[in-house]
Amino acid sequence: MAMPRHLLRLFAASALTVLAFASLSACSDGHDKKPVERPAPQTAAGDLLTVTTADIDDIKRLSATLTTRDIGEAVARIPGVLMTLNVREGDTVSKGQVIGVVKDQRLNFEASAYTATALQAEADYKRIKTLYDKGIYAKARLEQAESAWKAAQAQRAAAGELAGQGVIRAPATGVVVKADVPAGAVVMAGQSVATVTAGPRVVRLQLPEPQARALSVGQIVELEANGLTASGTLSQIYPAVDKGQVIADVTPAGLDQVLVGERVITSLSLGKRRGIQVPAGYVATRYGLDYVRLVAPDRTFSEIPVQTAPLSAGQVEILSGLKDGDRLAPYGAVK
Repeated sequence: MAMPRHLLRLFAASALTVLAFASLSACSDGHDKKPVERPAPQTAAGDLLTVTTADIDDIKRLSATLTTRDIGEAVARIPGVLMTLNVREGDTVSKGQVIGVVKDQRLNFEASAYTATALQAEADYKRIKTLYDKGIYAKARLEQAESAWKAAQAQRAAAGELAGQGVIRAPATGVVVKADVPAGAVVMAGQSVATVTAGPRVVRLQLPEPQARALSVGQIVELEANGLTASGTLSQIYPAVDKGQVIADVTPAGLDQVLVGERVITSLSLGKRRGIQVPAGYVATRYGLDYVRLVAPDRTFSEIPVQTAPLSAGQVEILSGLKDGDRLAPYGAVK
């Protein structure tokens, strides 16, 4: 059924009224809304830094070990049972001090047998000497008995010396850093029973052969160990290469509280290279990212991310993100 005309005219008029009201509301909202005010750009103040590429020290951080110039091993010279060990880690010993005893009953039995043989040979010699003096034995018989007696004496002395080698003595004056063989243990000839440090304390490091060519005796090395910082002097570069590594010793000025054998982090220069370095005050770190304030010609600045690497003396190397001629503002200098 078709809608009456008067209803169609009424519906059209209502629709036009709604559209007109919506248009007026939109115009009204546009006139009432205030414009957004943008903050004025900040300008840099303070000393501006112009970025330039220059020679910087090629600093390498390497792991080393605190040790001593010489290390002595107190070893067992004969096989047997370690009867006593008189030292522990940390004890101070003197060179030649008895620190342990090794016994081998077989050697003791051999020494006793050679002693008995020597006594018998001595008695035979004296008896034959008496008969020789009386003209009963010939001189050849006396010389034979004398030779047998001297040979028996030499065997007894050798057996006694071998049995006496069970005494273990300190190889040098120093501090015992290792003594882990318990008394009563069976040891072999040449086995280490205790380790004794001797000589001055040094920091010993290893580095690849190509990098070792840049080292020189007397250069300063920065040291870190157990929360302590110190400096040292490169005192010796060993003239040998072992599996592509060169060993060098650093004499530390400090680190007296660091234990022998403890790890030490060394920072040493391996020459010069070209790069960009800036003071650490021009770099800020937020959420693991480093930023600098790049200054425009109108002294406004913007923060940009950069890649950095730490250097000594409060300097930071810029690996990427800047070029020569860029100007930076320090953090905290804003107006």
